[in-house]
Amino acid sequence: MLKKFILTIAVLFVVLHFPVYAESSSSLEQLDDISDRALEMTKLKRYGDSEKMLTFFSDRFLKDTAKEQILDMDELRIITVAHNEALMTIKDMNKGDSEKVNSVTKFRLVVDAVKSTHQPLWTEMEDQMMNSFQQTKNAAIKQDTITFNSQLNLFLSQYEMIYPSLKVDLSKETMQQLDTRIQYINQYRPEVISDGDNQEELDALQNELTSIFDDMGEDDADPSLWWVIISTGSIIIMTLSYVGWRKYKGDREKPRKEHND
Repeated sequence: MLKKFILTIAVLFVVLHFPVYAESSSSLEQLDDISDRALEMTKLKRYGDSEKMLTFFSDRFLKDTAKEQILDMDELRIITVAHNEALMTIKDMNKGDSEKVNSVTKFRLVVDAVKSTHQPLWTEMEDQMMNSFQQTKNAAIKQDTITFNSQLNLFLSQYEMIYPSLKVDLSKETMQQLDTRIQYINQYRPEVISDGDNQEELDALQNELTSIFDDMGEDDADPSLWWVIISTGSIIIMTLSYVGWRKYKGDREKPRKEHND
């Protein structure tokens, strides 16, 4: 009887927790879909429709985050900044098509980063970024200043596009180390080209970028689901342990009763 009772509690625990997780996941999925439509409209140069989608996102975002805690404070701030930047760029008649696409892409990527539990969209930038950086390294070795500056600028523009997403997915320590290294290379361009010791910074950054992309490419299960599995498993283990102990105690007491009889 007790075994059935505890197992019922375990089942209820999963049933009651899963709708909360599912509701949060559904809200993020819908926000992600809206951001994707905004990007599609931008690519088609339908900026009026893109603006409408971004405004719709803002309304939905405020409603969902007020109703339930689907994001932490850092995620709220990062998405808000990226959204405001995208909306301002879309509205700005002086911004070119590429600037509008880049700004909305940055926003699209960070929404996906918050929603995704593994392999976020920004990791698809790996080939482009690593190629740009390799060209930057090659130019530094050859002391080709023009090519070095051109390729580094390209790399920095790509880094800027995924920067909010990195802040979502990387630890603060990793992010600070990465950003400090990139800022150093950008600030001391002439020294990086002319000094072999400074070129070691390029090697270190390349290794760091490779490690980041490799780690994010690993297929990890959703932490929320792991929490449910572990919690439920613990309850079941406790149940079986208690039942086993009761059985053991009963087996020990049985011979005593027979002896007394």
